Amino acid sequence: METALGIALLYGLIIIEFLIIHFSMKEPLPWKEMVLNLNSGHVLMWVGRGIEVLCYSYILNHFTLGWIGHWPKAIQWIFVFIAWDFCFYWLHRLHHSIPLLWSIHVVHHQGEHFSLSLGIRNSWYSSLTSIPFFIPLAILGASLEQFVIVGSIHYFIQFYNHNRLVKRSGWLEYFMVTPAHHKVHHGRNPEYLDKNCSGAFIIWDKLFGTFQTELKDVPIKFGIDEPIKSENPFWINTVPFLRFLGIKEPSFKTEKSQVYMLNDFLIGLGGLLLFGWLLFYISVEKSWDTLQLSCLFVIIFFSTISICGLAEGRIWGMISWILFFCLGLSVFIWQYSVPLIVIFLFGFSMVYTLIILINFYSQLNKKTNLSSLKNP
Repeated sequence: METALGIALLYGLIIIEFLIIHFSMKEPLPWKEMVLNLNSGHVLMWVGRGIEVLCYSYILNHFTLGWIGHWPKAIQWIFVFIAWDFCFYWLHRLHHSIPLLWSIHVVHHQGEHFSLSLGIRNSWYSSLTSIPFFIPLAILGASLEQFVIVGSIHYFIQFYNHNRLVKRSGWLEYFMVTPAHHKVHHGRNPEYLDKNCSGAFIIWDKLFGTFQTELKDVPIKFGIDEPIKSENPFWINTVPFLRFLGIKEPSFKTEKSQVYMLNDFLIGLGGLLLFGWLLFYISVEKSWDTLQLSCLFVIIFFSTISICGLAEGRIWGMISWILFFCLGLSVFIWQYSVPLIVIFLFGFSMVYTLIILINFYSQLNKKTNLSSLKNP
């Protein structure tokens, strides 16, 4: 439950930042990208995170030297905090240097707008490829509690460093990663590529030659050189592997398949709904049995893909949304005894489905009327 509340807090901060950007800075909101950032398959990534923790626990129980456990508690925590960040630096740097690892990490760099929502956009497989880099901590004897808590603190720091509102951070710029430093990291300009790979302490970049400040005469260009022209999380996570293997990627021309288009508000509402289900999944992960969790996982995961199909105007998006979400969830609720919050979320989901069906029917009627006017 604590984890779910923590993620809900992050989501609240994302919304606050977007409101400030829109109403104070007067910038249009990239709703589709924000929804993809929030719903790029995080329920699958969360399963990967569980596997990462299990692997760490296994190494700790069978292969540890146990050195860290003999130190004073304060020294243990300080060492683990610094060592974790050192391991992350090499994890991050090698994910930029090794093509196979880049095929995983590039999902995070596809976003073209620098904001807090980008801070939680990651590949389905990112947690799995983290495992080898943190094994040294387990071998040295950092406890599972230390690994999880220190990692959570570091990930929150990294999330914070994606914010648009803080420009400079004073004396912290000398030794900490700040939003100004990390903004450079997301630049696709040649001057900024593969720079500022540190997670919390910028000293690693300064020590190993990957540090770069923003240049006054080189405005930062975000995103990647060959963007994936799809809002479907399956393709966002899969196409980089196809490119790595030299396999031709599918065409994402949508003009002929756009039967209808949802407006930005409905796209954002769908993203909010699915993120609520993700929080619920996290809150019951330890109390529900494997079958229940598996059913809920399938519903949320495939509905995540469906909502992006809806955003692209694909008819399969609506069909699969009804099939996997409303129909699947109806069976799930009928089969299991579920808490009241599930009934509330299910009701919200049904109302949302009704709204998009009315929207679809309205747009279809308009197209039919326009067609009859052109061809009397």
